Amino acid sequence: MVSARQPLPEALAKMAILLRACGLTDASFALCDQADSVERIMLTEVVRAGTWRKQGDVQQTVAAFERALALEPANWSLYLDLADVRAEQGDFTSAVRLIDQGMRYEPTELSLRAAGAAYRARLTGSPADLSELIELAPNLPNDSYRDLLIDHACAGPALPAELVAAARRIQNS
Repeated sequence: MVSARQPLPEALAKMAILLRACGLTDASFALCDQADSVERIMLTEVVRAGTWRKQGDVQQTVAAFERALALEPANWSLYLDLADVRAEQGDFTSAVRLIDQGMRYEPTELSLRAAGAAYRARLTGSPADLSELIELAPNLPNDSYRDLLIDHACAGPALPAELVAAARRIQNS
């Protein structure tokens, strides 16, 4: 058994992902705890966040992502993950703030830029931000994430109908 040998915490965290995928969330959390007993690493907290998210506990999800950020504060992907959770909660102000923090570390990252444009469009109704998302969206590698960002953006206040229609066409392509 992997956990019986005192492996590296990365190996335990990866095994915890598998357990979560199999629906064994308690075992996944236990393996994360075991990984922490070897060494606290960012990946373990990300696995915990995903497991809490699967269970529908947003507060614990956020707490785990925040602990991951404390361990690796320059990791742009963690800012994006946490921003996405905040957006799911309808807190677009926090989502935009988190994206801006992530942009300090990876200003050209496509997913960060697209999420930032989407969340700003949703928050402020900015046509410029929706236009930026329309430009970036076709290049996003994950269609479901692209469509989610477009849904968020198109719900922004008083956006021009022609821009909303252009964004929706990307979803339907």
